[in-house]
Amino acid sequence: MPHTPRTDVLIVGSGIMGSAMARLLRETDPSLRLTMVDGGTPIGGTPGLHLHDLDDPTLWARYNEQVATGIQGMYTGAEATREIPDRLADLPPGMVHALAFGEGSEAMPQAALAWNTGGMGVHWTAATPWPAGDEVFDFGDPESWAADLATAGGLLAVTPSPIGPTGTGRVVLDVLRRRYGATGPYDRRPQPMPMAVTPTSSGPMPRTAPATIFPALATATDPFFTLLTGTLVTSLVVMSDRVTGARLRRVADGRESELCADTVVVCADALRTPQLLYASGIRPSALGRHLNEHAFVTARVLLDLDRFGLTLDDLPRTRPGEFCTDSLWLPHNGTDQPFHGQIMNRTYVDEDDRPLAHSVGMSLYVPVESRPENRLVFSPTETDLAGMPRIGVEFGYSDTDRRLINRALDEVRALAEEFGSFDPATERALLPPGSSLHLTGTVRAGAGDDGTSVCDPDGRVWGLDNLYLAGNGVIPTPMAANVTLTGMVTAVRAARAVAARQLAAH
Repeated sequence: MPHTPRTDVLIVGSGIMGSAMARLLRETDPSLRLTMVDGGTPIGGTPGLHLHDLDDPTLWARYNEQVATGIQGMYTGAEATREIPDRLADLPPGMVHALAFGEGSEAMPQAALAWNTGGMGVHWTAATPWPAGDEVFDFGDPESWAADLATAGGLLAVTPSPIGPTGTGRVVLDVLRRRYGATGPYDRRPQPMPMAVTPTSSGPMPRTAPATIFPALATATDPFFTLLTGTLVTSLVVMSDRVTGARLRRVADGRESELCADTVVVCADALRTPQLLYASGIRPSALGRHLNEHAFVTARVLLDLDRFGLTLDDLPRTRPGEFCTDSLWLPHNGTDQPFHGQIMNRTYVDEDDRPLAHSVGMSLYVPVESRPENRLVFSPTETDLAGMPRIGVEFGYSDTDRRLINRALDEVRALAEEFGSFDPATERALLPPGSSLHLTGTVRAGAGDDGTSVCDPDGRVWGLDNLYLAGNGVIPTPMAANVTLTGMVTAVRAARAVAARQLAAH
């Protein structure tokens, strides 16, 4: 009878959450056997390296051109497409629309999957605003929440103000502070955007990515860590109240195998984590429900230089290797100021690097009510491109959501007009659902097993002794801000619980 390989901890997904799980577990036990599995393959030569930091000039330029738009749905290193290929093996690594992956996501048409090693962690802009107010899910223990949030920030190497403010950026920031500075506490005033970057004296600043969080992902120097790329986890093997391992399928040739595991952690993303649970027969009533994503209002206006006493010679140049001159943050502050604002500015130059104009790019994120009717529905018979249960998306805005979106449209117009001449018909838009890629709630955590959550506050799936979840799908609260830092808290909690479990078992 052939031998079935075994690992101490199986981590499904190689993105930011998976790499954080591996790092935290490795710090607790240098000899713990860790196996990480991802269906995608690397973009470029190094697994888990951020596209911003690639040596390949073509991939680097493509990424930076798209990220400069300020629209997450375009933060891709490979062209997102709706054309469904004949075979999964023919799909190149990169971002792909969920529609093109065969999912029924017409209600969220811009939702996309990262089909590559490192997941969305090699594509993201690295914006890391901290959560506040209704975004926080401390389950009655604010001190532990604060400690876990600090650990999450350390894992991501968050820097308070890496990009700006330049002189022109301070002009923009002054407008923001005059308009919004009195709506909340001092630490929630308009400020530079905190980002997960490593400051450097010149040139591009490296982004935190899976390979920087857990270097063994890229270096293969950890003898007790195994990375399996181009390999799908098609189902988990469940026996009574435990998961004993997983069934795997190699994408290139369809070869199937099994892997036994003492503990399993799934951090695939907010779509594929619940999909894998469904495929494994793990189907709590809350699975896939409470799908959430903030609404995305975007605008861009040219700065009126005369209004602010500026000349073309005063305009800053974009730092070599970066996509904007200033990255600024408008924090939300309750009902008085419910919108998260991300402001990215840039100077347009001619072919001789002479400044032509300066644009203020504004995105307002609008929190959306958490409702069980916004959900993923998994087909018992149809499959997607990966041969997994096809996902149907049911998503819409409530009347409360629509009122707040209309308020945001009015707000971004009024804000834009502070900076210059603005045409809302051509310079403002409400983007289609899915555009932010900030999906949450589909495997949400809860304080008790009451049918409204999938896992406990540590990410352990209700009713199973050794199955844990981490990632943005675990977030149970409506988010206005970028979700990665908040999602990292779920990885910190799950890693601590898994480490304690492994220690007790040995």
